[in-house]
Amino acid sequence: MRVGIVGAGFMGAMHAASWQETPAALTGIFAETPVEAARLAEKYNARVFENYAALLDAVDVVDVCAPTHLHHEFVLQAAAARKHIICEKPLARTLAQGRAMLRACNDAGVQLLVAHVVRFFPEYARAKQNVAQGYIGKPAVIRLARESQRPQKAVGNWFLDFEKSGGMALDLMIHDFDYARWIAGDVETVLAKSIVAENPDAPLDYGLAILKHTNGALSHIVGAWAYPPPTFRTSIEIAGDAGLIEWKSADTAPLEFFLHQRAGVLPEVGLPSSPLRENPYTTQLKEFYDALAHGAPTRVTAADGFAALEIALAAIESAQTGKPISLAAMRA
Repeated sequence: MRVGIVGAGFMGAMHAASWQETPAALTGIFAETPVEAARLAEKYNARVFENYAALLDAVDVVDVCAPTHLHHEFVLQAAAARKHIICEKPLARTLAQGRAMLRACNDAGVQLLVAHVVRFFPEYARAKQNVAQGYIGKPAVIRLARESQRPQKAVGNWFLDFEKSGGMALDLMIHDFDYARWIAGDVETVLAKSIVAENPDAPLDYGLAILKHTNGALSHIVGAWAYPPPTFRTSIEIAGDAGLIEWKSADTAPLEFFLHQRAGVLPEVGLPSSPLRENPYTTQLKEFYDALAHGAPTRVTAADGFAALEIALAAIESAQTGKPISLAAMRA
């Protein structure tokens, strides 16, 4: 399997390193920044392609790690060339783009795998496993947080261009929108509030979204680009009618359980110790490789990526209007 990466920034570099742990061959890199592309290609003995069409001719799989607003264009061209596609989250910048991408890949008979890497972090995966096994009963309230520094205000930083990135909700909070849906199922409505302060000395972007799931569960999602560097912290709290799971990234302990006494086996909470812990990006691409090479199932699909996009865009609209947004109404 020959893989070509589009984009040579942070995410392109992460994916390039992770592909080395699979049987796939990293064939080439295409990026708008030739210097970064050359540096990455040299490190992994790959070729720099000066145009996307040439890359498509040379590979079997395209791994799109370009800025969000470019996903649509690159995926449509890859689908037209009958190449399987891995696309970094978020799937697209708009729902119309997302629908077109799914339709093009379906019509071309190629796989589209959306890289929602949080599903591959061991704490998040273990919590999902234990919920599925019924240890805390039926999930009722989920609280998730993801808080970091704001992207640096540098020339050409597309993260700070809302039209390109969708801002903090679409770039950062979408991780937890996807995870909440993975835990509690489809979402009916989204109510969100955000604060954005453009103080050059103290930039702040903080958001809260409440998701109402079809089964009645509620998810409280907090996201922030508001902390001093190098802050990055996340947390999980999943409450069911038989117990509670808690975890914070700052903790050294594994998942904590607070369970009502019930017959049966207690959940497995241990996780690999630090030296043995695999990079979640590597875990993700190994699973994607098996899906493409052997038809193995994956824990995240193109439909999941589109659903997370819907929730994120609903949160943005809700924060702008002050009203709850119905996903069914968005689809009408």
